Amino acid sequence: MSDDIKAPGFKSSELISGLQTAFSKYSDAEKQAQIKKTNGIFELQVTNDNKETVTWTIDMKKSGTVFKGKATPKADVTIILADDTLVDLASGKLNGQKAFMTGKLKTRGNMMLATKLDGVLNGAKAKL
Repeated sequence: MSDDIKAPGFKSSELISGLQTAFSKYSDAEKQAQIKKTNGIFELQVTNDNKETVTWTIDMKKSGTVFKGKATPKADVTIILADDTLVDLASGKLNGQKAFMTGKLKTRGNMMLATKLDGVLNGAKAKL
């Protein structure tokens, strides 16, 4: 896997890279099942302690891929959160709903789709 998905200074960078690796391990059937279940494109705008922001896109609508940069044409939901929050979500220390309710996570677009992010992260974790 390429390192161009990683962003220096972001703890969640390894997580996103791991997600990319996990997606590449899905069989076509598994990938199609995950796409069918999720049916959405997530754009993650992640800010670290130095107030730097990186954008990653998780496409679970067409390709079942993760990449650095904005979604084109556009994401179904944009999720704005801190680097630490994303790490906590992925580790299971925090769930998306609680993060949203406590203001640690903001969304633009299809908010109901944002609730499926936990499932995408957990499904990928099982592949690692």
